Amino acid sequence: MTEQELDLSLVKRVQQGDKQAFNLLVSKYQQRILVLIGRFIRDPMEREDVSQEAFIKAYRALPNFRGESAFYTWLYRIAVNTAKNHLMAAKRRPPAQDYDLDEVQYSFQAAKFADFNTPEASAMNDELAAVITKSIANLPENLKEAIMLRELEGMSYEEIAQIMDCPIGTVRSRIFRAREHIDEAMQPYVGT
Repeated sequence: MTEQELDLSLVKRVQQGDKQAFNLLVSKYQQRILVLIGRFIRDPMEREDVSQEAFIKAYRALPNFRGESAFYTWLYRIAVNTAKNHLMAAKRRPPAQDYDLDEVQYSFQAAKFADFNTPEASAMNDELAAVITKSIANLPENLKEAIMLRELEGMSYEEIAQIMDCPIGTVRSRIFRAREHIDEAMQPYVGT
């Protein structure tokens, strides 16, 4: 049974009144949703509250879930919208940097510089990570969202197309352009 089939099976059980099945879905996705919401909300207590609110919204909307997309794709949309609504209600804007530096280092494999254990390598690693972070932060919103979904969330092009409500070709183009922008910023540090 694939992950999507398992999720769909749990969703059907919830739709039939099995609350324990929803607890399993929460356990499975709670950490990923906390990390996702953490890109918008830094305060840990606030992040927990918004995460809980997102799961409550998902539970209430679950009777309408038809399985046209993967459950996580559907839950992802709810969580992002909940976080953005929370920020709007608090009259705050989402941060310019909506990702964790450690994730960026890992995702773009900049951490390979840390293997040298020298002060110079450590400084280069920190500088490169900062360049990557700034490069991503300066991307247009649609390119930033596409690259983050692909590199940090590990989503397929199909899932990203569903979330961003655009054709797969557009997703591929956005990811390509985002990678080009990041590569260009990294050139002085990694050469050709």
